[in-house]
This record gives sequence, C-alpha cells and structure tokens, in this order.
Amino acid sequence: MKKYCSVGLTAIFFLILIAAPAFSQSSQELWEKMIDAQGGRKTLEAIKDTTIQGSMEMIQYGMKGTMTMYQKEPNRMRMDMEIMGMTISQGYDGEKAWMVNPQTGAVEELPERAAQETKKQALGNDSILNPEKYGIKYEAKGKEKIQDKDYFVLEQSFEDGTKATIYLDPQTYLVYKTKMKSFDFQTGAEVMVDTLFEDYQKLEGITAAHAMTIMHDGAEFLKMTFSKIAYNTNLDEAKFKMAK
Repeated sequence: MKKYCSVGLTAIFFLILIAAPAFSQSSQELWEKMIDAQGGRKTLEAIKDTTIQGSMEMIQYGMKGTMTMYQKEPNRMRMDMEIMGMTISQGYDGEKAWMVNPQTGAVEELPERAAQETKKQALGNDSILNPEKYGIKYEAKGKEKIQDKDYFVLEQSFEDGTKATIYLDPQTYLVYKTKMKSFDFQTGAEVMVDTLFEDYQKLEGITAAHAMTIMHDGAEFLKMTFSKIAYNTNLDEAKFKMAK
C-alpha cells in the first residue's frame, strides 16, 4: 500500500497546480483564459480551503475504496483513504510531509523524494494567482493532436527542475490531461503518469473535474470519482499537522 501513497497521489491535485510567471504573449492569453474557465481570479481568491469526497478504484490491484482530500491555502494538504478495511492517511503541514502506516498506525515522515512531490501537491489557488512566489514557470508549446482534436500544450517547470505537460481543451480552456514523470518507490524506477480530467461541473462559481483517470506508463492505474466538493468550511489547521 505504500506504493500507492507515494506514487498514486502524483497529479491528484494537478488541477490546482498549473501556474507560472514570465509569460510570453500567447502563454499569458492562454493562462488568463484558463483562469476565467475555472471561475475567474476573484472567485479563486475567495477559496480558502477545499474538501473533496469520493470513491476510488485501483485497477492494477483490483481494489476499491473511498477517499477524502483536504486542501487549505496556501500549501496544506491531507488525503485519507479507506481500502479493504485499512485507513491510509498522507499529508503536508507546510513544513513536513507525512503518512500514517496502515499496518502499525505510526506516523512517519516521508522520504525526501516523496516529500517533494507531496509538497507540490499541497499547493493551492495562491500558486495559480501568484506563481512567482513558488518559482513556477510556464511556457506555451503550440498544439498537439489527441484523438482527432488539437489541444493547447503548456509546459510547467518547478523550482526543483521537474516539469509537467498540460493539455488544454481549445474550446473550454479547461485542463484535459496532464503528463509528468514520477517515481515508483517500490521498484525504484521512474514512471510516466498521465492524468485525464473528466466530468467538469460548476459549483459556487468554480468549474472543477469530478472524475479522474490516472495512467502509469500507458496502463490504467487509478480511477477516482468525486461525489462532493465543498469550499470554505473553515478547516482546522490541526488536521494537517504531523502527529507526534
């Protein structure tokens, strides 16, 4: 199950990670349209925390479960999963990335590589609207055809040197797919992670995907369906803290 906690979380929060300074003219225009498509700057600024509930299916393992994800601005994150009677929790409190070992119940600090990925996943709307704070850069890369449709392609570069490719729908300017390399902590090998965003719905002025399919090296790895998304529920800071 540690493999899922370390690798399966890759890209889960990508919908709120796409941001960058130093735009070219075409990149600036695309980015502003994408912000507008998600709800606009004022709407995103008003969101201080987000709670997402839903179901999940780990295709390669034949397992199903439920999950709840929490994000609090600017960089707090927690995810609780219940799979086959086990509860697995992982989070970032702004300083430390941690997980609860489902077998022992002990809280463990994540190794450096997993911690860096979790830290990026924890970024919220502030990283969209003020990317220069986080050293995120973003560049338009033309278009790419996927299944007879031409998508805008954006390359996102993080401060640590990692990059992601984002595909925007040319009609809606919403994210269709993201692609990036991640690390399989069980095998020690890199894996290409593609995340497809589906079933966009509008709630409280925010347009967000309510389903995701995550692929590892082209094979389906995880499906997630979100049954409830709630904003500004005044999440307690203690929820994200690494317990001692």
